[in-house]
Amino acid sequence: MNKYINPEQIPRMESLKRKNQPRSVPRRVFLRESAIIGFIGCIGTVGCSHSTKERSFKRFELAEPGPMIPPVPAILITVKGKPGDPEEISVLWTFIVNGKPPQVGVSAEHAHVAGDLIREHGEFVLNVPTVDIVDAFDIVDMNSSQVGDKYALSGLTRGRAVKIDAPTVEESPIHLECRVFNTIDVPPMRTVFLADVVATTVHEGVCDEDGRLVVPNVPFFGMTAGSGEFYTMGKAVGHIGMSVGRNDIKY
Repeated sequence: MNKYINPEQIPRMESLKRKNQPRSVPRRVFLRESAIIGFIGCIGTVGCSHSTKERSFKRFELAEPGPMIPPVPAILITVKGKPGDPEEISVLWTFIVNGKPPQVGVSAEHAHVAGDLIREHGEFVLNVPTVDIVDAFDIVDMNSSQVGDKYALSGLTRGRAVKIDAPTVEESPIHLECRVFNTIDVPPMRTVFLADVVATTVHEGVCDEDGRLVVPNVPFFGMTAGSGEFYTMGKAVGHIGMSVGRNDIKY
């Protein structure tokens, strides 16, 4: 037996290799432990840590730096309007903050009406669009609230959230109802809102009985930051945890 392996660890390490891991195993704790497995697999293997062949890459600096991290979510934000004003649909930069508890963030430029409304009401909905409404998505993105009711302009259907006081886009197969818990001013011209996801609703067929997204059933798209184009997901190339035999991680 290799001197670097504690015999008492073997049953635990063998259990970690199994494909279906208990859902109670935290993602980060497991990754720490799986590093042991990866190390064991490398024992006796030539060139495990370092490639024996040098690779060379040509790289050059762009004239203008940019946040080129494709893809990024294409999301329609909906929020209650002010008294007498239409309810707002907008497109803001959106990101995940946490999986458990479910938390998200949106970034609004000071000129965005949606930012003022989110600050005022403290609630909003993230609506995941699909390719069949990509034209409506761009209409919303390219028009300010000064044009009037963007529901009427885009042809999208107004709905209502189930746990917060905010509108939704009914064509969207996934709604994340969000309540703000922190606000961060980001110079020179943006505000970031961090929010708890208090409810998630989906169209029938979007998720399986365990609440796992069935990706082929949802033709959503993302924006490629760096080219400004919309792309669908394409083919699946893997999943989180595949290198350690896990398939239970959703977030």
